[in-house]
Amino acid sequence: MINTIYIEKAVRNHERTNKILKRFPDARRISCDRYGEVFNPRRQNFRIQKQNPALIIAEKFKNFLLPAPEGFGIGGNKNFYFSHMLNCLYDCRYCFLQGMFQSANYVLFVNYEDFMKDIDKTINKLKNEETATFFSGYDCDSLALESVTEFAKYFLPFFRKRPRALLELRTKSLNTQVLLQSESFNNCIIAFSFTPEEVSKVTEIGVPSVSNRIAMMEKLSKAGWKIGLRLDPLIYHDNYKRNYKKLISKIFYNIENESFHSVSVGAMRFPKSIYNKIERLYPDSKLLANALESTKGMVSYHKNIEQEMIQYCRSYIAKYLPTEKIFQCTPWADE
Repeated sequence: MINTIYIEKAVRNHERTNKILKRFPDARRISCDRYGEVFNPRRQNFRIQKQNPALIIAEKFKNFLLPAPEGFGIGGNKNFYFSHMLNCLYDCRYCFLQGMFQSANYVLFVNYEDFMKDIDKTINKLKNEETATFFSGYDCDSLALESVTEFAKYFLPFFRKRPRALLELRTKSLNTQVLLQSESFNNCIIAFSFTPEEVSKVTEIGVPSVSNRIAMMEKLSKAGWKIGLRLDPLIYHDNYKRNYKKLISKIFYNIENESFHSVSVGAMRFPKSIYNKIERLYPDSKLLANALESTKGMVSYHKNIEQEMIQYCRSYIAKYLPTEKIFQCTPWADE
């Protein structure tokens, strides 16, 4: 799966580095001073790299936690995201990661303990009754490469002991062995992202099928884990109402309502700079040929289309869940 591994000199002897190298004994190993030497140069061919990404093992020095974009939350007093990894195993054509980085290679930051120190500092600053939500899976899929990263293996015990901190693992993966082998706890959400099957088949390349993801959600819910449903981005397409209704109905038919912590919905949107890069990567994409417009540095659907999709899905989900469990992700703008 991984044929080339770049290793920062500073983490060459790190425990997690050694585990990964043992897992891929035949991979070509290349030493570097900092991951940016490999990851950041311009004129890299993203599409070719995406066919067989290299792994870059690195150390993160700052910005272990970042405030979540305004309008991004599921009920906590404070919202943060953190990224132990850059780039994703999957190839979803609507994903902002397609235009975010110069490279399609994976970067894994192995100094997990430094993330944990920053999370603890943030928790200690909370007022008496406040809680904080920590979103993983912003710059990657939280679980897709768990067999390599062991991210959940290390962070689940950490969050289990910190009830005022809510962890969201966002994923499209079936790689959930670590969850099924662990006892569930209330301040962890396993959040699965979906588009309707008709959309998923042509835009979510390499992703497990909609049916298999629903089956995994059901298995995890029966094991006691709290489930999140993420309909973000909503994709405008012919018969979108019928297709989203079918998807939502299928999910709630298979999974008990009480298992859901939250549902979030939000229309497809990009900062203009990222949209331009994705458009260059996929000039013939039907996904980008829909009724998109640019406003205040953002590219999204016309406001009427966006609100129609959001309200339709929110109202249909409300047949199953109370409205206080349904959250809308609002567009974020270029700084």
